[in-house]
Amino acid sequence: MNIFYLTLFPEMYEGILSSSILKRANDKGIVSYKTINFRDYANNKHNQVDDYPYGGGAGMVLKPEPVYEAFESLHLENARVLLMCPSGRPFDQQFAEELSTEENIVFINGHYEGYDERIRNLATDEVSIGDYVLTGGEIASMAMTDAIVRLIPGVIQQESYENDSFSTGMLEHPHYTRPREYRGMKVPDVLLSGDHKKIEEWREEESLKRTKERRPDLIKNKK
Repeated sequence: MNIFYLTLFPEMYEGILSSSILKRANDKGIVSYKTINFRDYANNKHNQVDDYPYGGGAGMVLKPEPVYEAFESLHLENARVLLMCPSGRPFDQQFAEELSTEENIVFINGHYEGYDERIRNLATDEVSIGDYVLTGGEIASMAMTDAIVRLIPGVIQQESYENDSFSTGMLEHPHYTRPREYRGMKVPDVLLSGDHKKIEEWREEESLKRTKERRPDLIKNKK
C-alpha cells in the first residue's frame, strides 16, 4: 500500500511514521509513506495557499490551485482520496477494514477556516473521526493510518486484531496477565482453569456485559 499526505505541516508525521508498527510495516516493504507540502505548489511569490472567503466572514479558506496541483503531481490512476472534514463520513472499524485493501490512499489535510468547495471534487470520501473540530486534518489522518495499517496482512498477526473492540460489533473482553493477584485484585479463576471452552464462554459473556454497560448503542445496532 502507498499512503500520501497532502499537508502544510509534513513535519507532524515524522514521529508517528517512524515509530512502532507503522515503521515496521514500512521496513517490511508492506506500506510506503510520502508527505507532500502543497505550499510548494502555490502560484504566487509569497507562497500563499489561503485567501479571504468570498462573501466575507472570519478565517481564511484554502485555495484550490495548490491542492489540485499537488494531487496531480502524484500521477495516480487509482486511489482512494480521503478529505479530512468534520462534516464527513464517520470513521469506524469497518471503514478501516475496507480501506486496508486499497493500493493507494491519499489524505487531503485542511487547515484554517476550511476548504474552497471545489477541492471536494478531488475526494472519493470525506471523512471525520469525531464530532469535534481540530485545527487541521493531520492528527485525524494519523489516527486513521494507524487503524488501517495494522489490518494489512503481514503487519501484525491476524489473531491480534480479529477480536478487537468493534471488529466483532462489540467491545473486547477484559485481559489479565501476571501476577495472579495484585493489591487484592485477583485474576478470575476461569482464566486459570485451562478449560478453553469455559474461557471462551467467559470472554463472550464479559464482552457482552461491557458493551451493554458502556456502549448499548452497539447492541442495538447489532440486533
